[in-house]
Amino acid sequence: ITVLDGIVICAILAFFIFVGYRLFYSLNYKWNWSVIPTYMFRFDAEKGRWTANILLEGLFTTLRLSIWGMIFAIIIGFTVGLMRVSPRLLFRLIGRSYIELIRNTPPLVLGCIFYYFITDQILAFIGIDAIFQASPAAIQYCISFLFADGALLIPFLSGVLTLALFQGAYIGEIVRAGIEAIDKGQWESAKGIGFTRWQMMRLVILPQAGRIMMPPLANEFINTVKWSSIVSIISIQELTFQGLQVMGSTHATIEIWLTISLMYLLLCYTLSRLVSRIERRLSYAGTIFQSQAS
Repeated sequence: ITVLDGIVICAILAFFIFVGYRLFYSLNYKWNWSVIPTYMFRFDAEKGRWTANILLEGLFTTLRLSIWGMIFAIIIGFTVGLMRVSPRLLFRLIGRSYIELIRNTPPLVLGCIFYYFITDQILAFIGIDAIFQASPAAIQYCISFLFADGALLIPFLSGVLTLALFQGAYIGEIVRAGIEAIDKGQWESAKGIGFTRWQMMRLVILPQAGRIMMPPLANEFINTVKWSSIVSIISIQELTFQGLQVMGSTHATIEIWLTISLMYLLLCYTLSRLVSRIERRLSYAGTIFQSQAS
């Protein structure tokens, strides 16, 4: 460790000590940490066991929202990414227009527009509520477990589609960049043996581009978890929304915000470690492939 490193470390420690002192001693605030465990777990008298309370339920909703949002975002993103590299001008214009529209509009505005359009028009037209109520009890249980309870199903699906449409633009650019990173010689070789464009894409280009796209796609999933807090403004009961509800009933503002931040931090840090392992494995596999090819 150099002298400069020591100075930087001391400066960072001094900053955190100053923030901690201002937060816990100088701030005229009555701390009430005892409410946190109460809203994390509750005892279910009917089942005779402890179960998740409002904050943990919000965390589970955030996970489900992020997973489904990412699944649909990948579908949208791959479609848009393929359109961006299409030889047809119409497809390229559609893909570029979608990406530019999403990337240059504030996410909060997009969230409101997507939510009210999707809820009031598309999902209401399909009749999701009626389909859910007409389903057998076993299917209703599976839907509630994988998505949300019947009363919250439409807002949840709206949030999923909102996240998918938003993240799909960024995934589309990842797909485009991954495809364009493949050497032109690969295209020419595949064309030389008589492959159609779809065969070239499916058998030659996408398997190679997949290794390039995987790390940024994994990082985009972490971004999806963080962006999921935006849908709290449209009354989807994920972690941030549930935290706001607890704040309204307990007035423990700082405690709840710190708890929510820690929960997001632990979740995103765990995912980032998994992403790092994926990147190392892909880098190792790429090294072996190159050594065998040479």
